[in-house]
Amino acid sequence: MAAEFGLKMIRVNSLSPGPISTRATSGIGHFDILMNRAVELAPEHHLVSLEEVGAFAAFLVCDGAKSITAGIHYVDGGYHIVG
Repeated sequence: MAAEFGLKMIRVNSLSPGPISTRATSGIGHFDILMNRAVELAPEHHLVSLEEVGAFAAFLVCDGAKSITAGIHYVDGGYHIVG
């Protein structure tokens, strides 16, 4: 998609957050275990917040990120390198 839309100067990125406690996730069995594991193993030892994910998304749409495209960006306190 990034290659196709890049011709129109449209950037394509994706965000991959770590486990986030929400009303929706409260219905997932054993999700608390996943969240505790993320806190334990992630280099920053905390869960990511919706605000942190939103802040990164806002950055990606600003002019400061105009050359960032075709990426999968992890917003998970480093959990993806150990999980």
